[in-house]
Amino acid sequence: MPNRRGPLSARSVTAAVAVVLAFALTGCDSSGDDAQNKGGKQAGPSVIAPGKPGEEAKKLSPEEAAKKHDDDTPNSADFTYAQMMIEHHAQALTMTELAPDRAESTRVKRLAERIKAGQGPEIDAMKGWIKNNGGKEKAEEDGGSGGHEHGHSDAPMPGMATAAQLKTLRAAEGKAFDELFLKLMITHHNGAVTMATEVLSEGNNILIEEMANDVIAQQTSEINRMRGMS
Repeated sequence: MPNRRGPLSARSVTAAVAVVLAFALTGCDSSGDDAQNKGGKQAGPSVIAPGKPGEEAKKLSPEEAAKKHDDDTPNSADFTYAQMMIEHHAQALTMTELAPDRAESTRVKRLAERIKAGQGPEIDAMKGWIKNNGGKEKAEEDGGSGGHEHGHSDAPMPGMATAAQLKTLRAAEGKAFDELFLKLMITHHNGAVTMATEVLSEGNNILIEEMANDVIAQQTSEINRMRGMS
């Protein structure tokens, strides 16, 4: 009796090979992102880079994505943030220096101490960053104090207290001081968070990004604490 398994097995193998070849050919032509580059080598899949607010996402090649990831050269937004935040923090220190003699609440005094302990070193860090990256502080660019040596300002930045508000704070004592201090500092912190959020979308330097994230986390926490004290 003839053996029918041999011919059937051969046909099965032939069909299987045909299927494998079909899948291979289909995979090579599945996407324009996998097309060959000019050098004849097959490029990797493209990378989607999220755009800034209001902008569409961009499609980058693997080489472009790697270059973009590695390049954290500071841009104008990074320098502006550091320069302005130095001034912003300095005004907060001016306000906290009034608390030991004028505040009535022990909680307000302790809060002022925490703000001073946190923002003083941040000022030094941002000054060091500017110097290391070949920039200048705003005071040097203005040829003057830049408003931050004495904490005076006409609110050029989000949350900054005006000279009139600082004068009122200096004259206040006891509960009146506590209430005004918390009100002004909550506004001040909200302004800092706004500035930090903006540089996260506009800046390019990784260290500025880290500092901005620290500002958002720390000052958001302090805002919640102050609102509970108001």
